[in-house]
Amino acid sequence: MSLTQESIKKLNQIANILKGCQNILFITGAGISADSGLPTYRGIGGLYNSKITDEGYPIEAALSGQMMSNQPAVCWKYIYQIEKNCRGAKHNRAHEIIAEMERHFSRLWILTQNIDGFHHSAGSKNIIDIHGDVHKLVCTNCSYKKTVEDYSGIQIPPCCPDCGELVRPDVVLFGELLPTDKCQILGRQLDKGFDIVFSVGTTSVFPYIAGPVHQAKYGGRCTVEINPAETEVSHIVDYKIAAGAAETLEKLWKIYKNAD
Repeated sequence: MSLTQESIKKLNQIANILKGCQNILFITGAGISADSGLPTYRGIGGLYNSKITDEGYPIEAALSGQMMSNQPAVCWKYIYQIEKNCRGAKHNRAHEIIAEMERHFSRLWILTQNIDGFHHSAGSKNIIDIHGDVHKLVCTNCSYKKTVEDYSGIQIPPCCPDCGELVRPDVVLFGELLPTDKCQILGRQLDKGFDIVFSVGTTSVFPYIAGPVHQAKYGGRCTVEINPAETEVSHIVDYKIAAGAAETLEKLWKIYKNAD
């Protein structure tokens, strides 16, 4: 979806507001990685459009913490399929622009639901990957940790080389709690406040994803949504840009820099 003249007009207004901002929050979801070839959630490339796995489980049950504990081979089977389907994809221009903005502004943080690690690979530092990173593996018993480029060559389910117990991705599976340490970081940053909040490529169905947008809006701060579709926060944001993340952020950043 190309940017309309109305969207470009809004981007000019947002760029002007950015001139007076130093504290920025980006909230990102699967839509920001769409230009990298990664599909947005439901099904991960059509793998799970039927919602039922080969074993007869709903995909949410197969990818749950309980399944990882009780039948790790089943859980790992579908985690492996997701990773394989996305293998070879890399961060895109949207991730790069946010990283550039982090180096430009005094304080910029990213709250992402994505487990693809693209914000890290693009060079961003202040990242709260609230759902984890599929490339980081941890032992369920000891302190063993390992970061991998992909899952090729990994025995499924993998065992810890130190203690022999199950190794799993360091991600939040269905039915599991969010990591306390990351929630605490998010809370501290929200308490400091942000001048502007961007919601990019997320449906904002989770309270901890929509919450910062509501907090900013009712605190009199600027709110922006970049998403081709209507979402849970579309009706409250100050600026809604119905377009893709890479195209929109590329244009916004160009307008901002050319105004210097």
